[in-house]
Amino acid sequence: MGKKDKRLIVGDTERCVGCQSCMFACTRRLGEAGLARTCIGVKSAGGMERGFIVVVCRACDSPPCAKACPYGALKPVKGGGVKLDMSLCLGCDHCREACKIGAIYWDDECNKPMICIHCGYCGKYCPHGLLKLGKKGAAGHAER
Repeated sequence: MGKKDKRLIVGDTERCVGCQSCMFACTRRLGEAGLARTCIGVKSAGGMERGFIVVVCRACDSPPCAKACPYGALKPVKGGGVKLDMSLCLGCDHCREACKIGAIYWDDECNKPMICIHCGYCGKYCPHGLLKLGKKGAAGHAER
C-alpha cells in the first residue's frame, strides 16, 4: 500500500478521553505550539458521560469542499481527500461551509483552511491508539 493510498482512520471513539494530544501533535507537525493551526478536532459528545467525537477529513471520493472552491485551490487527490494550493486560496470560506462533517478548520491568522493531509503524525501521540493510517476501502470507508 503506497503513501497515497493511506488515509487517517478514526477507531473506536469510546476510547477517546478528550486529551487533545492528537490536535497538539498536528499543530506541532507544522512547527507551532497551541491549537490555532490544527487539522483535527476533538469535541464533547455532550459531557464527560457521553464521551468525545473526533472530527477529521474522511477523504471523500468526490469532495464537496473542492467542488465549492471557486478558485480551484482544493484539488481532489487520487484515493480521496484534497490538497490545498495556498497560492490559489483567497479565504472565501466556501470549502468549510461545504464540508458535511465540519472537518475543515480555519487559520484565522492567514485566513486559510486547515485540512488533514493524512500524514498520520497525530496517531503517534494518541495514548489510546485511536488514530491510525490505513487503506480506504471500496465503499468509501477506511479498512485496517
